[in-house]
Amino acid sequence: MDSQERTLLIIGSRLLAYPADDFRSELHDINACIEEDITSSELRSKLKTIVTTFNIFMLEDLRKLYVSTFDLRAKNGLYLTAHELGDSNKRGAALIKMQKIINQAGYDRIDDDLADYIPMLFEFLAVAPYSQDNERLIRRLAVAVQRIMENLPDENPYFNFLQVLMDVVFPRPTKKEIERLEFEREEADLEELPYPIMYG
Repeated sequence: MDSQERTLLIIGSRLLAYPADDFRSELHDINACIEEDITSSELRSKLKTIVTTFNIFMLEDLRKLYVSTFDLRAKNGLYLTAHELGDSNKRGAALIKMQKIINQAGYDRIDDDLADYIPMLFEFLAVAPYSQDNERLIRRLAVAVQRIMENLPDENPYFNFLQVLMDVVFPRPTKKEIERLEFEREEADLEELPYPIMYG
């Protein structure tokens, strides 16, 4: 993975996190990162357009968009093993294995998110040295990111950034990888119910 690809993963780890109070400052830092580390002028221009789109939103509106995009529909969720296994009881073991991969690379999580939180995995891959485990993780993330994209409307600002990741960083998932994901995932019984559920 080259430095430009690692930069894109760092940007992704910031853009795909819940918009905190300092999100405007984050966008400023992202723009500086684009100027400094993105060598392709075409890619630089595309990324700046994406960041500008995020800047247009009021913070509260962006938070609502974030929640409706990633938190209310399982197909768009930001947890890797949920895409791979759904509600399967195998997910607990998969999370433990993911944490082991992170620890063996010499890193520790410093927040409360699960070990398969996709923005955190982007950041991990951006700084971690090459390994076969990490190479497999890149392919796994490619399938999940592709699945998220397929369930987002084109006009969603997150769609455009995910498209950049698929074009530049992640390998195109094979038909076999997509079929395996569909086969192994156990769907939740309440997939399309509104959240939170209110009882009268």
